[in-house]
Order: sequence, then C-alpha cells, then structure tokens
Amino acid sequence: MERSHIAVFLDRDGTINVDVDFLTSPNQLQIIPRSDTAIRELNNFGVKVFIVTNQSGIARGFLTEEALAEIHQELSLRLRRAEAHIDAYYYCPHFPGTNDARYNIECECRKPKTGMLLQAAHEHNIDLRQSFTIGDRCRDVTMGKTVGAGTAMVATGYGASEKNDCLGEPDFFAVDLYDAVQFVKKTILSREQLS
Repeated sequence: MERSHIAVFLDRDGTINVDVDFLTSPNQLQIIPRSDTAIRELNNFGVKVFIVTNQSGIARGFLTEEALAEIHQELSLRLRRAEAHIDAYYYCPHFPGTNDARYNIECECRKPKTGMLLQAAHEHNIDLRQSFTIGDRCRDVTMGKTVGAGTAMVATGYGASEKNDCLGEPDFFAVDLYDAVQFVKKTILSREQLS
C-alpha cells in the first residue's frame, strides 16, 4: 500500500524528548523512552515523519538557529542508532514582542497556526486530511484540526496538565509517542480496509 502522501507531524519537546524549558544545547537532549521505537515504526510503515516545533527561544536570545541545527543533528544521530529517521525538520523562530526585530513578527508558522504543516505538505506532496499531528500541547491539537488531520495528544511533557484545557478534543489521548503511533497505524489500516 502506497502511503508516501501521508505524514505524521511530531511536536519535539515533551513529545520526542524531555522538555527542559528551553533546550539550548545537544548535551541537554534526553529522548523519552520508546520515542525512537515509535519513529522507527512510522518509518517502516511507509509514512513520512516531520518535526514541527515552535522555537521562540531563538527570538528571545536563548539560542541561535545554528545551535538549533546542532540539536537536530544530534537528535537525528540518536534516531539513526535506533534505525529511525526524521524526513524533515520545520521550526518557527518567531515571537511577537521580542526585542530582536528579525523575529518580532506575527507569522503564519507559530503553532497553533498551520504554516509549518502547509510548507511541509507543499514540499513533500502530503495530503493533510490523511495525515496526523501528535504533541503534548493543545496548540498541536488545534493545528491538526484546522487542516483536517487526525490528532493525538501525549501525556508526556505538558500533556497530562493541558488535556482538559483544549478547546478541541484530540482524537486520541496517548500515554506516550509509542502509544500514539499505534493509534495512527490502526487508523490508517482501518481506512485502507474500507477503501
């Protein structure tokens, strides 16, 4: 079954790796247990896997875009060791009200806005209505629902505390990323049986 037009859009902090407030160095990177296995299962299932992450720490001066690239290189390296990979990284460096004029803009990419999803869909020929978003924040759910994607919220990171605050209910509330990926796979398989 051809699934290359389907993507799973993953939040990063609190979903794949431990949220340390502002991750500014590869040394701080801690993979949440089973996250690498979850990503490998998606890779083997034939869907694209993208990270979509708000990185206002850049606008606030906590890290540079170069430092963010180093963090993502380290994450990719660790995932490769687990025979997993990310197809592409998308991030929003903006934060309205910051002192840095380069990043002080009302953008279309800061979650819950959908700019990162739309860019990835355009660049990789993705059908967003067949795709999924997974994250630990209400904004991840809102972003996915706005484009008609399936949504899963994880209890890791902020998920347990934000669950009841979301305006739009996630389609599935998961223990962690691995649990969410099982929901995604089951949903895709059941759609395929119906078609």
